[in-house]
Amino acid sequence: MPASAPLDDALIRLAFDLSPSGILVVDAAGAIVAVNREAEHLFGWPREDLIGHSIEDLLPERFRGKHTSYRSGFMANAHARPMGVGRELFGLRRDGTEFPLEIGLNPVTSDRGLFVLASVVDISTRRQLEENLSTAFQRDIQRLIHADGFIGRSTQIQEMLKLLARVAETDSTVLIRGESGVGKELVARAVHRQSPRSRQPFVVVDCASLHENLLQSELFGHEKGAYTGAVRLKHGLFEVADRGTIFLDEIGEITPALQVKLLRVLETGMFRRVGGTADLKVDVRVIAATNRALETMMKEKSFREDLYYRLNVFSLSIPPLRERREDIPLLVEHFIGNSALVPKRSVKASPKAMEVLTRYLWPGNVRELENVVERALILCDAGSIEPEHLPLGVRLEPSFRPTEDDGRLVTLEEVERRYVKRVLEECGGHRQKAASILGISERNLYRKLKDLEPHSEP
Repeated sequence: MPASAPLDDALIRLAFDLSPSGILVVDAAGAIVAVNREAEHLFGWPREDLIGHSIEDLLPERFRGKHTSYRSGFMANAHARPMGVGRELFGLRRDGTEFPLEIGLNPVTSDRGLFVLASVVDISTRRQLEENLSTAFQRDIQRLIHADGFIGRSTQIQEMLKLLARVAETDSTVLIRGESGVGKELVARAVHRQSPRSRQPFVVVDCASLHENLLQSELFGHEKGAYTGAVRLKHGLFEVADRGTIFLDEIGEITPALQVKLLRVLETGMFRRVGGTADLKVDVRVIAATNRALETMMKEKSFREDLYYRLNVFSLSIPPLRERREDIPLLVEHFIGNSALVPKRSVKASPKAMEVLTRYLWPGNVRELENVVERALILCDAGSIEPEHLPLGVRLEPSFRPTEDDGRLVTLEEVERRYVKRVLEECGGHRQKAASILGISERNLYRKLKDLEPHSEP
């Protein structure tokens, strides 16, 4: 095989400048001798202002003394290695702000002596994502999990937990179904926590909160210059979740165009960043959740049938709180015992208050119950929660009958429709107030009203 022709200097300089990592070349005395474009962007200085200056000028003052001795030690025993393993490293921008970074060091020898090539990566986004995931994880665990299991002794919950334990051991895609507020994200976290991927990332994506283009960029990332404002390469959440689990909440809200791209990832594990040409492959377990009837959406051609069958490999259904009323006292006790209002943790719910709580339909489910308990703890001054500490919407006796005139029981959907209508009437049609009483967002109330509208026969 003929030997390859050596790369010319112009091509080497181009590769140096186009590197997605910031690169600085430093001489034995610590002076900067070369800088690429990404390093200019990271530190906010043009290269002509950086060259000739000490590398310590790009570090916060508290690190400079130690860095000088570290640099001397590296020069005495030069070999490729990461800098500051196990420590937090920070860079200093031109405007005086600091940012967390990772640094890789490589010695380079030339006829001019020994130099150090420092590869610098800004990890601010990754750090923020890790903090957000940790905060969300702790919040949900404290909210709904007691010891190693869910709070609930109802048959429905116990059956669901048995199925959860079986599917968690596999890599199968899971579709979690349930109304708003039942704890779908918590179930997804439990699946991940009990799976072989438990030590890898668990990444949450709220598909309903982002516009199509932004959601595509969040999921798949984008190349630098892919669109106006894309000033640097962005790793998508599928990349972040590699070898772990990605949880796609409100999967029924994604557009048909994005459904096609998601289908490809599910089928092949491959995708392209926005503006990219290269296929990237990841090993990610997908868990999706929805409170919508995907089967109806398929008939309406708003959700792809092939994507539905790819997602619905194994389904977990979480029952609404009104179908497991025996769990309400346990949940109330848990929320009181874990309240942020520490002096109120010994408060009990009186029998009359508990009767009101177990009679209520809980359209907002466990999330609404938690909010009601917190409100009651704020209002009660004695050692017990009484009915007067509960919101008006919870205390109201249902003004509708769960039967038709001939005595037949009506559907659950009809009961919910009548109750939502009653709360709206009590609030004088004020949707924001009604949504607050129901324990759901105004957007979810709007969607619920639309879904619960009686359909006239053609």
